[in-house]
Amino acid sequence: MFDPSVFRPEAVSDETLAANEAFRKATAGAPNWWDVGPAAVRAASAAGSGAFPRPPKSEKARTLQVAGNGGHSISVRLIAPAQPKGVHLFLHGGGLVFGSSEAQDPMMERIAQNTGLTCANVEYRLAPENPYPAAWDDCESVAVWLAKHAKAEFGTDVLTIGGESAGATLAVATLVRLRDRHAYSGIRAASLAYGNYDASGTPSQLRAPDPGNPVAFTGRTSLRKFVEAYLPSGVNPRDSDLSPLYAGLHSLPPALFTVGTCDPLLDDSLFFYARWLAAGNQAQLAVYPGAPHAFNALPMPLASVADARIDTFLSAALSNQC
Repeated sequence: MFDPSVFRPEAVSDETLAANEAFRKATAGAPNWWDVGPAAVRAASAAGSGAFPRPPKSEKARTLQVAGNGGHSISVRLIAPAQPKGVHLFLHGGGLVFGSSEAQDPMMERIAQNTGLTCANVEYRLAPENPYPAAWDDCESVAVWLAKHAKAEFGTDVLTIGGESAGATLAVATLVRLRDRHAYSGIRAASLAYGNYDASGTPSQLRAPDPGNPVAFTGRTSLRKFVEAYLPSGVNPRDSDLSPLYAGLHSLPPALFTVGTCDPLLDDSLFFYARWLAAGNQAQLAVYPGAPHAFNALPMPLASVADARIDTFLSAALSNQC
């Protein structure tokens, strides 16, 4: 349900204000990724010298290889509970330029422990080396494989899907492709956190300030640069596969939309939540006062609150009670 009170200045806690200021200071003066190049930023992240510490790798993780539609192999990082109740297909964020499946190991461990879902995190191809539709095709390939083989591989055919930022964008495109290309609508629930659902720019994207560092607080220039990195010349940014805000959304699963009021992608979730409901689907909207982009990936007070709601939502999907 839409709650207008979360947008009022007094709704933002002192703890959130302090966390935002701490991250502003921590990232001040860092170079723009489009100036130094994606390779340099990826190398710094891999070496643990980026803006934030690299998350620890899980000792529980293993890797599965799935064939892509171009003949290449797609790595899927798995973290499973002792007795899986289902499989959660997760698509990481990073603007389709950065990010990796192993960087979400702590999150995947949490979801596996709290919900009983095996987490399957896709190592999709990144731009600009692999522009659209590479990442889209990889996610579709893994989703189709799970729909066919989850029962034999994991002992359950219950599937959910989730993604953060660019991963949420890919998650919706994957759901639509499964429905339209494979006549499959068996995914029980979708957890969609602060996705970019309009590559041409919603009002909150176009009005967002440029904070100087696009890692913790994504600005309008960074958003545009990400789109330029994965969008081939001549392709309409409002193509519904790229921008699911313009897609037909009928016959999709219950969804939880998570976003903060200080996220440049705020309007994307607000608009998409309304369209999801108007298409006849179930949806929940969780808006967090003062939270920036990717806030639940940062050590800030609202992170645990948002994560707990996501876990509750996914757990309810196992009994069709979303």
